[in-house]
Amino acid sequence: MDSPPRQPEHRTDSTARIGTESIGRLMIRFSIPSIVGMLVNALYNIVDRMFIGHGIGSMGIAGVTISFPIMLIMMSFSILVGVGANTLFSIRLGEGRREEAERILGNAAILLFIIPLAASLVALLYLDPLLRLLGTSEALMPFARSYARIILYGSALGTTGHGLSHFIRSDGHPQISMIAMLIGGILNTLLDALFIFKFHWGMEGAAWATVIAQALSFTWCFAYFLSPKASTRFHQRHLRLDFRRAVLPMLTIGFAPFAMNMANSLLNVILNRGLYEYGGEAAVAVMGIIMAYMSIIFMPCFGIAQGVQPLMGYNYGAHQFTRVRHLFWASVAAVTGVMTLGWATSQLFPVAILRLFVPADSELIPIGTQALHIFTLAFPIIGFQIMSGELFQAIGKPFHAGFLALARQIFLFVPFIIIFPKYFGLPGIYAAAPVSDVLALMLASTLIFYEMRLLRKQEKAEAG
Repeated sequence: MDSPPRQPEHRTDSTARIGTESIGRLMIRFSIPSIVGMLVNALYNIVDRMFIGHGIGSMGIAGVTISFPIMLIMMSFSILVGVGANTLFSIRLGEGRREEAERILGNAAILLFIIPLAASLVALLYLDPLLRLLGTSEALMPFARSYARIILYGSALGTTGHGLSHFIRSDGHPQISMIAMLIGGILNTLLDALFIFKFHWGMEGAAWATVIAQALSFTWCFAYFLSPKASTRFHQRHLRLDFRRAVLPMLTIGFAPFAMNMANSLLNVILNRGLYEYGGEAAVAVMGIIMAYMSIIFMPCFGIAQGVQPLMGYNYGAHQFTRVRHLFWASVAAVTGVMTLGWATSQLFPVAILRLFVPADSELIPIGTQALHIFTLAFPIIGFQIMSGELFQAIGKPFHAGFLALARQIFLFVPFIIIFPKYFGLPGIYAAAPVSDVLALMLASTLIFYEMRLLRKQEKAEAG
């Protein structure tokens, strides 16, 4: 095995410390800004649904929920580029190959904008048929159409800004990445209140608030890579697509999270159709609330994962395999703690959660209480699954990460959504989630066991 590359002179302190600083200090420095940023990013959906629920009603929440797979599809194309590119970016920085890292950054910026833009234009041309395919009823169509149409107008800026924020973090400035998300989330909240309650723009107001906030966040991220603060910058020579050295490698690695997000889109379509069949618009609206609550819990976990991902990637590229293992297990412990807190809250205070989104006398309260109790049963074991996929993604093993994602979403959850309600009705749809998570944990444990053995062998080979 090749020896680790020497620390080149042009490697900055902000990136070099990733390979030397203590694990705990690194996780705090990178994950906390990421957690704050991801929580603020979650406000886009949470605040929209809260204001829509109180200002428009349960049909508005159902309209957002039924159109949500379109947003996931748009994000999938951004993830296809952004996650794979960020993985390569971190590894190249760890290897000391800054010119290659900047080439990846430039190529990624172009694709992050072009691909979602093309996808959103196609979606706008066929919006009504697409919404019907997703299971939108005639009663929900006006709500879903009004929201989705405007969100699609700004999807390219939103997804590009989100992708660039991860590069800022990998460039050694997680605080600046956090500020980008804070700007968007806070502005979205203020504009939601203004557009829905002051101007009475309804669903369109909620959508415009999101688009404007995402555009400002994009501007912040783009400006960073033109500023003196950036360790890696945009260069004109790197804005020409290099398929061999940049595009194809990043798409190959990004395919796993892309497939996961596309699978999640398909899952949401099947889930919404099942909910509508067995529980009507009320059940769809309840799932919208559950998804909003889940984003509150999952976003800190994803923040930890995204904060640790460049650290694992950098140290793997630098052949510091012991640090990779320690980062993985420390992040598993942190994420499991967050998920356990989310589980306890949903089991003990379901009504309080629901009342954040709907009035106390809403018909959604009894349905939502049962749904929350069942759907979140396996939350404490999900943290290991999240970080298992993140580890494989960070070290450039997209097949393993993709397999874990598809196994849970497609091979387990989707069949259970279809089969369980035939015997248990609406509660069977909710039970599909925890059953899938238990089986997915077994698969993840097997793959991680073998990966840890491989990392130990590499450690011994390096020491020898």
